[in-house]
Amino acid sequence: MNDAPSYKNAIEEIESIVEEIENETVDVDVLAEKVKRAAYLIKYCKSKLKATDNEVKKVLREFEKEHNEAD
Repeated sequence: MNDAPSYKNAIEEIESIVEEIENETVDVDVLAEKVKRAAYLIKYCKSKLKATDNEVKKVLREFEKEHNEAD
């Protein structure tokens, strides 16, 4: 359960789990595992988004700094 998928694959897996739960096709014996997996994937996606946001902000700050020095 600790394998790190791509962001896209994680979202697709979350959507699949949600669909299974909504359609009541998840066997009750594996429901807890599906919910744990979904929680892990959601946390993983949130951390990927936060890291990407931080990286984009860093790049933009560097760009602005270089742009201001060029003026």
